[in-house]
Amino acid sequence: MIDQAHPPAEFITALGSLKGQSFRPEFHVSQIPPPQRIAPWSVALQAEVNDTEDLDPDSYRGDMKFVVLHDPDGQLAWDGTFRIIVHARAPMDGEMGDDPLLGEVAWSWLADALESAGAGYHDLSGTVTRVFNETFGGLYLDSSKVDLELRASWTPQTPYLTEHLLAWADFSATFAGLAPYSPGLAVLPRKVAKI
Repeated sequence: MIDQAHPPAEFITALGSLKGQSFRPEFHVSQIPPPQRIAPWSVALQAEVNDTEDLDPDSYRGDMKFVVLHDPDGQLAWDGTFRIIVHARAPMDGEMGDDPLLGEVAWSWLADALESAGAGYHDLSGTVTRVFNETFGGLYLDSSKVDLELRASWTPQTPYLTEHLLAWADFSATFAGLAPYSPGLAVLPRKVAKI
């Protein structure tokens, strides 16, 4: 029987490795309820990626989730005692949404982010899906649009998950179409040519 009052030491280590991280200003991160009944111990974070502090819908770039599952007994499908699950959804412009290689490229963004962060992992799997929405009749909200969704999971090699969280943030920024970020670097506003 699992003692819900006393989390296992490995899960406490994992939680500690997630605390105190800072993210780029477009990331509005909050803790959300984790999925139930998949693992005895879990934690979940969500980030809305938005260019504005007040989450202006016109500046929305996407929603991202990062979930850590822990089962001290392990699960056969995980090949370990931890599993990380990520979900990303972002609107794409029509031209990019039509690119036949978009799914493959989006998947490479995740693998590249994990490698760049030095996150030790195995058993990476997932899906990339294009969602094409069209509006008909009634209230005109938007013309047709394409959203890209990625769902993935992997098994970390240690309970220290800092690199995995940073890889998720880096991948999410790319997925949401943000330019590379450096805290000391100022980005000049775009000028619109007047004709």
